[in-house]
Amino acid sequence: MKNSKRKIILLTRWLKLTAELQTLIEATLFGVGKSMSVEQLSQGLKADVSLVSEALLGLQSSLKRRRGGALQLVEISGKWALEVKPAIADKLPKDAKTEIPARLLKAAALIAYHQPMEQSSLVKLLGEKAYGYVKELSDTGLIDRRRSGNTRRLTTTRRFSEVFGCPHTNHKKVREWFRERSEQLGMNDGNSTPIALEEEINSEENIDIVVEE
Repeated sequence: MKNSKRKIILLTRWLKLTAELQTLIEATLFGVGKSMSVEQLSQGLKADVSLVSEALLGLQSSLKRRRGGALQLVEISGKWALEVKPAIADKLPKDAKTEIPARLLKAAALIAYHQPMEQSSLVKLLGEKAYGYVKELSDTGLIDRRRSGNTRRLTTTRRFSEVFGCPHTNHKKVREWFRERSEQLGMNDGNSTPIALEEEINSEENIDIVVEE
């Protein structure tokens, strides 16, 4: 009898701790406005990695069940982020949608156009600053960067499609959609790089851009 009561008490404490941790994670991700790994959350909240992992899954499930909720918790490239549900994002005013810094647009466009794209290929086009662009795009959940040999394989994410208004999420379909839009807008002259981007790249060859870590 005593053992059963002790188990109930421990279970109650665990559930309370998990619920509190879910609240803290939700507030943290909402506050930072970017994706974070389990390790980063664990370190920031001073909680065990396994507890954070369980709390993330619990929060994800809780947000799905939350009636009338606008947010969802997604995992992208091993990092977690809060984002507006696609059905609601389409109804938001333009000013309320995610703004991408201008310095990242050309990198995002090149990745969408050539995906799956090797990071080394992007570096050849944009120079060393491409490493910083990739990190920022990954942190905001717009691209997926998976290790591929000595480089990384870059593709767009569902969040990218949401931000750019693309009706597809599969990276191959996103690539086709992006290329069609480029041709419709007269951005492509048959080369592998859209004209507007190529001109911008050439004009910035001698400009050093510092990306804050």
